[in-house]
Amino acid sequence: MNVLFLMFAFPDMNKSFNMYTTLVEEFVKHGHEVTIVAPGKDKTGVYVENAIPVLRVQTFPIKNVPNNLKGISNVLLPYQFDRALNQFYKERSFDVIISPTPPINLVDLAAKLKRKLGSNFYLILRDIFPQNAVDLGFIKKEGLLHRYFSRKEKKLYKEADYIGCMSLANIDYVKKHNPDVPAEKLHELKNYQKLYKGFGSNPEFLKKKYRIADKFVVVFGGNMGKPQQLENVLTLAESVIHFSDIVFLLLGEGVQMNKIEAEGTARGLTNVMIHRTIPKQEYQDLLSVCDVGLISLHEDFTIPNIPSKALDYFNVGIPVLASLDRATDFGQILDEESCGLWSYAGDHQLFHENLIKLYQSPDLTSTMGQNGNTYFKQFLTTEIAYNTILKCLN
Repeated sequence: MNVLFLMFAFPDMNKSFNMYTTLVEEFVKHGHEVTIVAPGKDKTGVYVENAIPVLRVQTFPIKNVPNNLKGISNVLLPYQFDRALNQFYKERSFDVIISPTPPINLVDLAAKLKRKLGSNFYLILRDIFPQNAVDLGFIKKEGLLHRYFSRKEKKLYKEADYIGCMSLANIDYVKKHNPDVPAEKLHELKNYQKLYKGFGSNPEFLKKKYRIADKFVVVFGGNMGKPQQLENVLTLAESVIHFSDIVFLLLGEGVQMNKIEAEGTARGLTNVMIHRTIPKQEYQDLLSVCDVGLISLHEDFTIPNIPSKALDYFNVGIPVLASLDRATDFGQILDEESCGLWSYAGDHQLFHENLIKLYQSPDLTSTMGQNGNTYFKQFLTTEIAYNTILKCLN
């Protein structure tokens, strides 16, 4: 098949990877002709990344910028992608268009190409927007922006021929709030990642580099923004500061990173260390020498999110310690697979007790980590995701 990937969060494949780059690689491995369009910082053009050509489109800043600028960038994205496709791939035809959310604005380009080429449109639904922005107070319900993006959302579900949802609760949410969407469009497409194959770095060197030798390391990796409500993590760290060997390692970036760092300093949290994003291979190597992986979701979410950062924890075999909103079914997954402990966001006492339980029970920590790794291999690899998508398309 000729497959067009319209991508948003798509790192340089020469330097890093995420679930979308690995999906592209899986399609290439199975002999499909792929075309990738993704944002870029440099001049618009086709760049070869990991032996795969990627049409990088110069866009306005998208990451780590205020929400109003991010919104403008997202609105302009489909027009910039369309212009680049016409410039570089005007005569190319596509059997399938694959695109994730966020953002939802790429639906305009996907719909245009569907009509022009007769393509199928497969939607990887990861963020349900604009409701998640309403939950966090970024936009006002029934306000101008909300009405605009709600129309885009309805168009997105209408134009998509197949919709891969993160979990069963995700499917139920879409059905409940969009009764006009045919149920046969919806199916479960779990988060996915390629299998971690071991160290690219010396483990003892990493422990020394990040000052975690002989420590019980609670690690958080990923975006540091309002959705993660990392204030709850700081409160947890404060509750165990008298344990000299428990440390918190926060890795990533985000609009609230500086705020969280300043608050940690103000609270005197000497057991919290914050580092900016590091190379993906080193990141996974570092996770594998940590003890517990942190998940923190904002308590105001009304959408059942499944945090993708859990993939990294499962992949390297460490258990999850989670603080969750009341909408997600991620806690149910942790219970069913016995791969972590969780509490509701704001329940600081249970969050603390769950950490102490893992800290004081090395056997439980090891077993839960192994269970998470087994769960990953059975359900969360890129090959499984590829086969799920192909089953729909065929």
